[in-house]
Amino acid sequence: MSESSSPRPEGPAHTRVSALLVVRFVVELFAVFSLAWWGFTTWPFPWNILAGIVTPAVAILVWGLFVSPKAVFRVHPFIRAAVELLVFAAVTIAWWSMDQVWIGLAFALVAVASGVMVGRERLR
Repeated sequence: MSESSSPRPEGPAHTRVSALLVVRFVVELFAVFSLAWWGFTTWPFPWNILAGIVTPAVAILVWGLFVSPKAVFRVHPFIRAAVELLVFAAVTIAWWSMDQVWIGLAFALVAVASGVMVGRERLR
């Protein structure tokens, strides 16, 4: 029997997707959506177009540089957590500035809880 007949996975090992990682991804998507919504709805025209595009773009850039699993810059876990908190605090403040305090508080609670659980898994 040749070795080519036996299927063997090649390439990097795939990580299992847990419910926690799905929640974390939804939190990240909601953060980007929230910053775009804040930019488009709270600023007068034409600044709303600029704020609605630039604000989430900056958050995505910062996240990709420091926080994402394939981040450009590998930083200490505490700096990584501080950057996460900075982005999530900006989202919470954005909701508060739109007079949606309960949405901001709910987001902050879910974001911090998921961040702590994911951070604990990464430190293991």
